[in-house]
Amino acid sequence: MTVSYKELGFINTQEMFAKAMKEGFAVPAYNFNNMEQLQAIITACFESRSPVILQVSKGARDYANATLLCWMGRGAIEMMKEMGAPVPVALHLDHGDSFEICQSCIDSGFSSVMIDGSHLPYEENIALTKKVVEYAHARGVSVEGELGVLAGIEDEVSAEHHTYTDPAQVEDFVKRTGVDSLAISIGTSHGAYKFKVKPGESVPPLRFDILEEVSKRLPGFPIVLHGASSVDQKAVETINKYGGKLENAVGVPAEQLRKAAKSAVCKINVDSDGRLVMTAAIRKVFAEKPSEFDPRKYLGPARADLIKMYKEKNESVFGSAGRY
Repeated sequence: MTVSYKELGFINTQEMFAKAMKEGFAVPAYNFNNMEQLQAIITACFESRSPVILQVSKGARDYANATLLCWMGRGAIEMMKEMGAPVPVALHLDHGDSFEICQSCIDSGFSSVMIDGSHLPYEENIALTKKVVEYAHARGVSVEGELGVLAGIEDEVSAEHHTYTDPAQVEDFVKRTGVDSLAISIGTSHGAYKFKVKPGESVPPLRFDILEEVSKRLPGFPIVLHGASSVDQKAVETINKYGGKLENAVGVPAEQLRKAAKSAVCKINVDSDGRLVMTAAIRKVFAEKPSEFDPRKYLGPARADLIKMYKEKNESVFGSAGRY
């Protein structure tokens, strides 16, 4: 079945990004895999009056069923309406790696897709991205492309080393592909181990010089940061306290993300923080109440902690709270 994102109540990202760039904030893009994560994202963004991009990865589609995830997204729209003051919501494919998966998502009601050809030679990246753009734009769907490679592991996305975005390529890439936004590599990473630092060492700063040069070459064009979880240290401590083993897990400092959000970056992706906060809450319940077996009794606290974390990011990091 083919369905338009407009029928499901989503919007594409172009309007969101225009407002974000004009007012100097970044739209949060939160990944979800299950009902509790989705409920938390919607509740937090409603309560903080923040626009939001619901992100679904290839791994999430495989895990939760592609059709079910899309209808969960539609349910989130209805949930927002029932709350009384809906904020804009986009449904986005995160790290699509082929034309076919992008096509499938567009046909099932996604309002935005990312085609990640960053691992390909430059000309092949352009050709693949352009093909997706042509199909998407004919249906009013936004497309995000990527130049540069992020290190780290998250779902099927894996790379050992950074390949920073070359600012000299961005104008040509955007012109020849027609993408609506561009993900660049300035030092963020996927996963919970974003930097190799010893306890007490400072995290290396992001390459804001690259971001500045890209912004000069693409004035007013939407820039995206992937791998931007801060790796909540309280969550890491809780996980380790209750039997986990996350040694030296660190992320991007909030102050660096705030700086990015006030510049040309108008979309910031967060996945690992949601996983960590949820895992910490569940481990705590299992440790303190070993006889508990009702999923509502451990997923409920996890959902509550997620709501708190997402609201904090909207209000204090991305600056997206109170925009609608």
